[in-house]
Amino acid sequence: MNNEIEILSVSEVTRRIKRLLEGGFRSIRLQGEVSNFKQHAPSGHMYFTLKDESSAISAVMWRSRVGSLTFMPEDGMKVVVSGRLAVYEVRGTYQIDVYSMQPLGMGDLQIAFEKLKQRLASEGLFNAEFKIPIPRFPERIGIVTSPSGAALHDLLTVLKRRQPSVAVIVRPVKVQGPGAARDIATAIDEMNEFDGADIVILARGGGSLEDLWAFNEEVVARSIFRSKLPIVSAVGHEIDFTIADFVADMRAPTPSAAAELVVEDRGSLLDIIRNNWYTTHESVLSVLKNRKDHIRHLLRSHAFNRPIDDLRQMSQRIDEIDRSMGLSVAHLVALQGAHLHSFDRRIRSLDPEAVLRRGYVMVSKGEHIVDSSKRLHRGDHIELRFHDGNIPSTVTKG
Repeated sequence: MNNEIEILSVSEVTRRIKRLLEGGFRSIRLQGEVSNFKQHAPSGHMYFTLKDESSAISAVMWRSRVGSLTFMPEDGMKVVVSGRLAVYEVRGTYQIDVYSMQPLGMGDLQIAFEKLKQRLASEGLFNAEFKIPIPRFPERIGIVTSPSGAALHDLLTVLKRRQPSVAVIVRPVKVQGPGAARDIATAIDEMNEFDGADIVILARGGGSLEDLWAFNEEVVARSIFRSKLPIVSAVGHEIDFTIADFVADMRAPTPSAAAELVVEDRGSLLDIIRNNWYTTHESVLSVLKNRKDHIRHLLRSHAFNRPIDDLRQMSQRIDEIDRSMGLSVAHLVALQGAHLHSFDRRIRSLDPEAVLRRGYVMVSKGEHIVDSSKRLHRGDHIELRFHDGNIPSTVTKG
């Protein structure tokens, strides 16, 4: 009989422990104090230790379940968690895989909160597609809050500091106690009917779940959802969550933060305007200077001045051509006059009258000029033409 103890690897022992532990504690609820809390930034998972007076256990809540939390855990907070035991094999340690977590002492109000939250979420009241965009530069801001609470003072102080020109319309309401939820819902409806605001801030200071319960009522959630004006929920402190926060178009961690989110800082806007004006002014001056330099360059350039030079040279050329044509025409006229004079002399020299004046006689027989003596016969009647008259004659010899 072999009595040797089986030699196991570390991994095998860890796997066996994992099977036994996870199989035996599939679903447990623990209460204890949170310590060493940390939410890992890249992944979003929550890691913490749950402890009591004498013991501690590691806990992890995966990012997919973190969204169900209605509060932000922190060190020293007493909570009740639901989950299962799990073994982290890499280190051989066990931890609780947390499914849900509530502050210790959760009663009927918290249960009612969770049920209403789930029901309204299933109806789509929290869906992003129904969120109304927040105007960047509202001119009139409606505030629904208690007239005597610190929330109103904080809102007015921040709004006056950041944007004193913004008009504020305050609708005082009860924020706690019987009838508060109906008063808040009516105020939101009236803000929409009045149509004098560009945006509405729903505000209240911090408090317990009971103190904030008016903002967890369904009547308030419905009035926020049907509002045509964008609603900013600024209820409680940063760790406080209400149904109004989920339905509203924007959640602000505090009333003061709501005022900072809703209006731009006047000083920052003026700095932006001044910088834009300076940049634009310098840009315009630079463009104008460049254009002026370019125009001056064009005015001095040969290409720009050449048309004037060409016009001047063409004008001078026209004057020269005009003088040349005048001389040519005069020369031509003189030459033609000389030719005409010469022709006139030649024509005059051929004039029969001129020949007759030199002592010659023209003999004609009838209508014909006789240019030879052979054409005459005895007895022909002829006419002798002298330069100063005609004498009829008869040929006697032939």
